[in-house]
Amino acid sequence: MFPLIAENLVVEFNGKHILGPIDLTVNKGDISLILGPNGSGKTTLLKSLHGIMKLKRGSIKWSCSNNSSMKKQMFVFQTPIMLRRSVFENLTYPLLLRKVSNSKAHRLATEWVEKIGLKEIMHISATRLSGGEKQKLALARALIIEPEMLFLDEPSASLDGKTTVEIENLLKSCTKNGTTIMMSTHDIGQAKRLAKNILFLNKGILESNQLTETFFLEPTSPNAQKFITGEIVE
Repeated sequence: MFPLIAENLVVEFNGKHILGPIDLTVNKGDISLILGPNGSGKTTLLKSLHGIMKLKRGSIKWSCSNNSSMKKQMFVFQTPIMLRRSVFENLTYPLLLRKVSNSKAHRLATEWVEKIGLKEIMHISATRLSGGEKQKLALARALIIEPEMLFLDEPSASLDGKTTVEIENLLKSCTKNGTTIMMSTHDIGQAKRLAKNILFLNKGILESNQLTETFFLEPTSPNAQKFITGEIVE
């Protein structure tokens, strides 16, 4: 499936330039975090790489067919989308869609409700969960199929510290099982804790693409330096 290669990627919306041109390669096992000010194009880049955003020009290539790649990747939105089913059924649903047997789907769902601390409420409607609980469930629903690629849009935005730690631990665990992650965040501390690579976007342009240690010591972009130190990026 890897590498994922984006070449001359450009996105426009209603005639307005949103993103690009961007050239980018994502290798297996990477944890890449996208940083940048509001409106810089972080979500657009994630959606484009996932294949749910129409490109104005350019290409996105996996080492397998598009149909095959879509089956091996998942996307978790900043505002989780909950099925109008129980917590437990939200976890079995993606497995059953993939023709996993009922017995295996139930076994895996039972393991995951335990992992995310929702076992005691696994039979209530997922729509009744708190924001943090919904985010953990959405992440578990994506990870339960053991994707090779996971895209995350600000998965811990507006969550408390405890829930953020739980989500980060889930992400660290899934990378050990071979999942490659690309996610957006505003949290510089989270970037330092999780990322192997940092992508810095500003006004739709990829200004920096560096190893995490190098990025925070010697960012190649003056705007990235401003962002790191908390200055306003214009």
